[in-house]
Amino acid sequence: MPAAVRSRLSRIAVAAPAAAALVLGTFAVANPAMAADQSVAKELVGSSPAWATSQADAGAVPDSTPATARIYLAGQDPKALAALAQAVSDENSPQYGQYLSAADAKAKFDASDAQVKAVTAWLTGAGLKVTSTTTHYVEVSGPTGALAKALGTQFHNFRTATGVRRAPAKNAVVPAAVADDVLAVGNLVDDPSQKASSDAVSVAAADAKAENAATAAARAAAPDVAAPDKKAPATLPTVPTCSADGYDSDIAKGAPAGYEKNEPFAPCAYVPSQLRKAYGVTDSKVSGKGATVAIIDAYGFASMQADANTFATAHGDKPFAPGQYKEVVTPAQWNSQADCGDWSGEEALDVEMVHGLAPDANVVYVGANSCQDADLDAALANIVDNHLADVVSNSWGEIMHGKSGDIDPAVVAADNQIFQLGAVEGIGFTVSAGDCGDNSPGAAATGVNCQADTNQAQAQWPSSSPWVTAVGGTALELMNKKGAYADEVSMGDQRSVLSADQKSWTPMPGAFYFGGGGGVSADFAQPWYQKDVVPDSISKVAANGTKSATPLRATPDIAMSGDLVASTLVGYTPAGGAYSEGGYGGTSVSSPETAAMLANAIQERGGKAIGFANPALYNRANNDSIYNDVDDNPNHGKLGNVVDLGMVGGALKVRLYKIGSDFGLRAGEGYDTATGLGSPGMGFLKSFKH
Repeated sequence: MPAAVRSRLSRIAVAAPAAAALVLGTFAVANPAMAADQSVAKELVGSSPAWATSQADAGAVPDSTPATARIYLAGQDPKALAALAQAVSDENSPQYGQYLSAADAKAKFDASDAQVKAVTAWLTGAGLKVTSTTTHYVEVSGPTGALAKALGTQFHNFRTATGVRRAPAKNAVVPAAVADDVLAVGNLVDDPSQKASSDAVSVAAADAKAENAATAAARAAAPDVAAPDKKAPATLPTVPTCSADGYDSDIAKGAPAGYEKNEPFAPCAYVPSQLRKAYGVTDSKVSGKGATVAIIDAYGFASMQADANTFATAHGDKPFAPGQYKEVVTPAQWNSQADCGDWSGEEALDVEMVHGLAPDANVVYVGANSCQDADLDAALANIVDNHLADVVSNSWGEIMHGKSGDIDPAVVAADNQIFQLGAVEGIGFTVSAGDCGDNSPGAAATGVNCQADTNQAQAQWPSSSPWVTAVGGTALELMNKKGAYADEVSMGDQRSVLSADQKSWTPMPGAFYFGGGGGVSADFAQPWYQKDVVPDSISKVAANGTKSATPLRATPDIAMSGDLVASTLVGYTPAGGAYSEGGYGGTSVSSPETAAMLANAIQERGGKAIGFANPALYNRANNDSIYNDVDDNPNHGKLGNVVDLGMVGGALKVRLYKIGSDFGLRAGEGYDTATGLGSPGMGFLKSFKH
C-alpha cells in the first residue's frame, strides 16, 4: 500500500474475551450460521462498545438526529455456503473444482427476494427509509429514534479519549422475525479514527516521513540529513548509488563500520524480468495466459495503462495488448478524497506487478469510490457478483484491536461472506499482511508504516480471514543482475542514519523501521488446511501472548519479495507531474506478485481455476522444490545494506539498514509467522501442472 493511509476501519470497542473464548472472538456472534437458535431474537454482541459506560454517558442522542445504518443480509443458507466453499477448494474433496457460475451462486446463496422484503418491512415499519438495496445489504437512513426502535436500544453520547461519540447504550437486537435474514448491522458507532495503515511505500517517501519521537530522541545529536563535515570530506557517493550486479555486489567504501565488515550498497530496485527469473516463471515458460487478475484500490488515474506500457517497454517487456487491460471506475461517485489521500502510486504498483510477473494475464482494475469500508466492500462484491476475475489482489488492511476500539464485527462478517461466495465461484483473494511486523505498540513506536492506535500485537484484517491468502514479505537477494535466485530473509528492516561527520551510524543497532506483517490471530480458529502444517507451538499462542486451548489462525500463508531495501521499481505519472520511476516496498508489492503467480499456475493447469488457493498451498507444504524455506539465519550472507540517496536539498542522505530484522516475527525452518510456508520455489508452478 502507498504512503497514503486508507480509511476502511469501522471500529467498536468490546471487552476482551477470555482465553477460552478466543477461538472466534467477538466476531462469531454476527454470523447466523454460528448462532445456536435462530427462532428467537438475536443480540448483536459487541455492537455496544466497552467505552459506552454509565460513567462516560454524556446524555441521549435526540431522537430527531439523522442516522444511517447498513444491514448486511445473511443470505439463504450461510452454513451451506461455508461448507461448499471448503469442499470446492480442497484438493482432497470429491467436489474439488466444481465451482458455481456467478448466476448459480447468486440464486443459491444470496438473499432471496423474500428475505429482502422481510428486512425492508422491519426497517420501514420502525420509521426508517431504505436508501439502497442489494442482495448483500439494505442501507437505511432516518431519525435516530427510528433506528433505536428497530434495534431495541437507545443511542447515547459518550465521552471518550477521542471526543464525544455516539453509540448504542446496550447491544442491538434483531427481532426473531428476521433473525435468520440478518448477518450483521454496521455503522452504529461514531468513530473519528477510521484509518488503516497502508502496505506500500516508496523508498524516497518513507525516508522523507518525519522521524518519530523515539527515533529522534535516540539520535538527537545527529540530524536526519547528514551534512559532510568540512574536516572530513565525503567519501560516499553524492549521487544515488546501489549494487547493480546482484545482491551485495558493490561495497560502500568509505562508510563507517556497521553490522559486518565491508557493508554493501543496497541492491538496485528490482524489475519484473528479475522477479520472473527468481521465482521460476521464466523457466516454467508461462505468462498467465488465459487467466484474469483483478486489482482493488480506491479511485483511479487516467494514465495507468499508458504508464504501465511505458514501464514495460522501458524494461524489455511487452505492453498490454488491446483489450488485455480494463478498468471499472465510477468517477462521478468518488468521495472522501481528502481523507483517503492519493492512491495513484498504489494503483501503479499493483498493476505493474501483476503485468510484470504474468505478462499475458488479463488485468481488471476495480477502483472503489473511496477508501471507506463500504466502498471497498462494494468493489469486492462487484467482482464476485459478476465474476470479473479468477484471482483478486487486495493491498489494504487494518488492525483489528486498537486504543479507540475494536473492528466492527459487521465488517468481518460481511467480508467473510464475500470471500466465501468467491470461493464457490472459483475466485481466490490475495491480501497484504501489512508492513508493521507484529503490529504491536513496540513496532508502532518506530515503524514508518504502522498504525499508532494499536494496543497489542496482532494480525491484520482482512489478511487474518481464514478465507483469503495472507501474503507476507521477504527481502530477496539475487545472485546477479539477470535475476538468478540467491537467498531470502524476512522483510524487516532496522534503520540507522549517517552521522554529520560520517564516522558513525545513529542509532546503532538501528531502530525498527519497516517489516512484513503476520502473527497468530486471537479472533479465528485454525482453518482445516493449516492442521498438521502449523505446529501447536505456534498456533496455540496468539500474537498478543494469550494461550489458547485450541489452535488458531496463523498468518501469513505465503510470502514474496517486498522489502523496502531490496525494493521493486515502479513507474507512473503523479497528478500534475511527469512520469518517473522509483523503488517501492511493502506487502503491497508481495500481494500482486502472488496473484500473478496464481495466474501463472492457472495456465500451468490448462486454464482450470484454482479458486481459494490456501488448501492447495498447504497441501504442498514442506517441499523444498516447491517453496523456498525462508530463514533469517545470519550465516546466509550480509544483512547490512547502505542506502545512499545522494545529495538531497544540498545535503548527503545515507542510511544503514539491517534486513531480516522484523519486529516480533522471525523466519525459521518450516512454517513461521514472518513468511508462512515460504516463497514460491522453482518447482512451485510446475506443481500445479496437470
